[in-house]
Amino acid sequence: MNKHQYVCVLVAILTLSFPVFAQPAKESNELVVYAYDAFCSDWGPGPAIVEEFEKQYGIEVNLVSAGDAVEMMTKVISEANNPWADVVVGITDDMAQKVYDANLLERYASPALSDIPSFLHFDSAYRLLPFDYGNFAFVVDTEHMKAEDIPTSLASLVEPKYKGKVILIDPRTSSVGLGLLLWTIEVFGEKDYLGWWKAMKENALTITDGWSSAYGLFTEGEAPLVISYTTSPVYHVTYDETTRYQTTIFTEGHSTTIEGVGILASSRKKEQARKFIDYLLTDAQLPIALANSMYPTNSKAELPKAFDYAPKPQKSLAMETEILAKNLDRWLTEWTQVMSR
Repeated sequence: MNKHQYVCVLVAILTLSFPVFAQPAKESNELVVYAYDAFCSDWGPGPAIVEEFEKQYGIEVNLVSAGDAVEMMTKVISEANNPWADVVVGITDDMAQKVYDANLLERYASPALSDIPSFLHFDSAYRLLPFDYGNFAFVVDTEHMKAEDIPTSLASLVEPKYKGKVILIDPRTSSVGLGLLLWTIEVFGEKDYLGWWKAMKENALTITDGWSSAYGLFTEGEAPLVISYTTSPVYHVTYDETTRYQTTIFTEGHSTTIEGVGILASSRKKEQARKFIDYLLTDAQLPIALANSMYPTNSKAELPKAFDYAPKPQKSLAMETEILAKNLDRWLTEWTQVMSR
């Protein structure tokens, strides 16, 4: 082969091998939805909801498991300069301020909000819209704990008889762990909440990074108590047909949590994103409630009998947004210092 022929062949090969340089890459048509791990899991509501949404609207959805709720929020903020997601599912009211401060979310007042009670509208600017809610609680495995030993308050959990019998979750990486931290502050006050955590550091079997791992250890029989929700037994009644796992109701009340969904302001698929959110707040409410074992926010959703096994606390606790935003970083730092000693 002479030199001229060689050059022509080489040019042809390069042209075939690297057509990307000859034309711009096509933008994906899929709607990218970030959600926390439990939402995206096989037993979570995400896969079935996405499948039905795609059938109804012909919109392809890429459901991305982005860690626990706190990890997901951190990921969204860290990608601010190079965003990928169009929708984020599962940022709770108690940690939403950091996302607001980052100015990442689009305002959207869905028509479905008219069917959602006003006390659940935790963001008056509608950057995050409420899709489910519940109260934090400890769930007990009644096959591994006698009725007389079931705790009746947060304070009782520090008793020696609970040593190695409680599974907790890190508030720095999990919305459930954060919920427990705020619950202890609401009950014991800033003066005494760290005392409870010092005692629980000795009593806890382990402190996991997320709810999925904590609840997995619990259902595997590693410990008879785990921090979760008052509604957690609903899942077991519905899918496992058992009342073995029950909620402990505490005298001092239970902290409330509301999960929200929002559209990233950077999204180029806002119309599709709005349809997805509308779907979450209407047709998907019952599937979410059952799989997440949480209360639906839409008042038109009719709850099945399984929710009779989710006792409602006599007192629900909620912290003011301004107080939370002002103090959260300090509380997390104080918690880290105590638990790392």
